[in-house]
Amino acid sequence: MEKKKKLTAYRLIGLTGTNGAGKGEVANYFRQKGYGYVSLSDVIREELLARGLEASRDNLIACGNELREKFGPDILARRAVEKIQGPTVIDSIRNTREIAYLRSLGDFILLAVDAPVEVRFERVRKRGRNESAATLEEFRLKEEQEKGSDDTAQQLEACLRLADLTIINDGSLAELWKKLEELG
Repeated sequence: MEKKKKLTAYRLIGLTGTNGAGKGEVANYFRQKGYGYVSLSDVIREELLARGLEASRDNLIACGNELREKFGPDILARRAVEKIQGPTVIDSIRNTREIAYLRSLGDFILLAVDAPVEVRFERVRKRGRNESAATLEEFRLKEEQEKGSDDTAQQLEACLRLADLTIINDGSLAELWKKLEELG
């Protein structure tokens, strides 16, 4: 990535990161800057709704992996791109083939968002979704499922390594937005 380019100079901004790190808040920041929004997790949620299944964390992981196995590892990105109209932030990227597909479109940058596990666990408890993890230990174990290396599974660690920039979101929302402003 060229040092002189600002984040908002890109047409497509991809977000990857750990559960509860603040990807949604980063997406909100870009939405306020005029970006559209699509989420690969929402693509899975739509599939779960069509099947009459709850959008629990377990179901999201299983359904996403199943879709990748059946239609190719980049299927979630391909489905999400169909919804893009203009500059867009693309949330919840968790497979390296999704990144490769999005990079092939050009004018794309990948931003990773992370935070300490204890901070993230408290955040997900407060947001009220079925995270399939009632304790910190269960949360950590669930996270291990997202760190696979199988081509059709979630490959979160590999995605984090492929990021062009990483933000550590271990403070307040105001501090996160200040970090994003600095990246422009």
